[in-house]
Amino acid sequence: MKKKFIVSSIFYCLCFSSVFAQTSGKYTNLFSEEKLKSTIKFLSDDGFEGRAPGSRGGELAAKYIANQLEMIGIKPGNKGSYFQPVSLVAVKADPSTTLNVGNAAYKFGDDFVAFTGAQTDAVNLDAELVFVGYGIDASEQKWNDYKGSAEDYRGKILVMMVNDPPATSAEPNLFGAKALTYYGRWTYKFEEAARKGAAGVILIHTTDSAGYGWNVVRTSNGSWRFDIARTATDKTPFLQMRSWMTEDAARKMFTQAGKNLDELREQAKTRNFQPIKLGLTAKIDLKSELKKLDSNNVVGVWEGSDAKLKDEYVVYTAHWDHLGIGIPNAKGDTIYNGALDNATGCASILSIAEALTKLPAAERPRRSTVFLFTTAEEQGLLGAEWYSKFPVFAPDKTVANVNIDGGNLYGLTSDYGALGAERSDIMPIVRTILEERKMTFASDAHPEQGSFFRSDHFPFAKAGIPAISVRNGTDYVGQPKDFAQKTFDEFNKNHYHQPSDEFRSNWRFDGLVQMVEVSFAIGLKVADAPTMLRYNSTDEFSKAQPNRK
Repeated sequence: MKKKFIVSSIFYCLCFSSVFAQTSGKYTNLFSEEKLKSTIKFLSDDGFEGRAPGSRGGELAAKYIANQLEMIGIKPGNKGSYFQPVSLVAVKADPSTTLNVGNAAYKFGDDFVAFTGAQTDAVNLDAELVFVGYGIDASEQKWNDYKGSAEDYRGKILVMMVNDPPATSAEPNLFGAKALTYYGRWTYKFEEAARKGAAGVILIHTTDSAGYGWNVVRTSNGSWRFDIARTATDKTPFLQMRSWMTEDAARKMFTQAGKNLDELREQAKTRNFQPIKLGLTAKIDLKSELKKLDSNNVVGVWEGSDAKLKDEYVVYTAHWDHLGIGIPNAKGDTIYNGALDNATGCASILSIAEALTKLPAAERPRRSTVFLFTTAEEQGLLGAEWYSKFPVFAPDKTVANVNIDGGNLYGLTSDYGALGAERSDIMPIVRTILEERKMTFASDAHPEQGSFFRSDHFPFAKAGIPAISVRNGTDYVGQPKDFAQKTFDEFNKNHYHQPSDEFRSNWRFDGLVQMVEVSFAIGLKVADAPTMLRYNSTDEFSKAQPNRK
């Protein structure tokens, strides 16, 4: 009995020591579970009405964040102001809209969703349907789904699949192998089709290809959709109609054309694929509510301690917006609170800002630190795109970006994820910080979903600025190996972009403190790095700033 007690005691001490090591980083005492909890709960309250850009609740959230920065002691970042106005146009499609193909009528919401990129309240289309496979034109991959005459696409409605063509045994690294490239993202599909002169696009949705169900597509597109407002001199091409369609509806439409969708999918997996005119005409009278508005990015700055390097910057980002008020769920709830997505990110960045002000003078970073809370991320990274287009701090003076979009609310982990770290020389810094905490690096658990292209660090990457997006670890202390996957699947299926993404009393905040402390330590190390960080020479984003010093 005594021997068993001693063995048990040793085991307990070992486990406790391991957990303590993974909990207590150098800066853990600068963070408060209770403060993180209260901020998340407050920002996801119904009173903010889901924080839609330009809405009363959304702009109140932006003002709250600015007020918190001021109280912490962070200075205004934009010429004496905490706000960077972002000019937006919003459209809300008439939910009674139908898409008429031949003698079949497809119902908005149930069969398809659509919104216009024309920034007008009425669009009327009567155009031929053309299946273009994956809708990709990538010369470096020797891939072109737009073969033939340009007239075959101009003014047409193009039907296409999302994601990349799959790798093969002969080409195991085709389009990034398992990892999704930007060519697979819906944003690229729309952009490329617009460049080809198409009138519209219908993307075929599947849960496997998107990583989420039709319910997410429906709720994300059933209310207001936003774009950056075009100016009179803006010549960027746009689509009259941007649409998604369920797989069942797509099968029906292809059957109308006398085609088998599965057979055409197989043909589209090869470079020899030829676009197929479906012999059908689609008609849609798309009427929308239209409004023009300004929303706000929130920008604060903490000046670096080095007289020379203070003119270089580390930028932390988190989006404050969510989907606002939209389609009711089964319980009649219409407010999309966005507690995990992304009140957690906002609370995390605010806590990092406060921690920075508490550091002893001798430990304060040499470079300056910027705290950027973006608007309209859920609408296509619009606030971050605006900042990239009109930067408050010069891109060639921005050392790196650390983005937080969602947080760990499920407990301590022995690892830590940072999407994109392997692309640049920020990776050695990340590994050093993790080794100091006896933690390991968690690779992207779902590379096929293209998460690197889906949050606000991506516009920074496109500008040549090394960027990471923080992710939960996958090895939860004291939990089964499949715990991370199960929590990911449960949230994605039931709560992602749904009214049920609300504050929950059973959430844990020790894991969030751990995640934020590591992110803080990475930012400090970057801010004191001897030289500017760069993308690896072989990485696609190195081309944007090839001469970074």
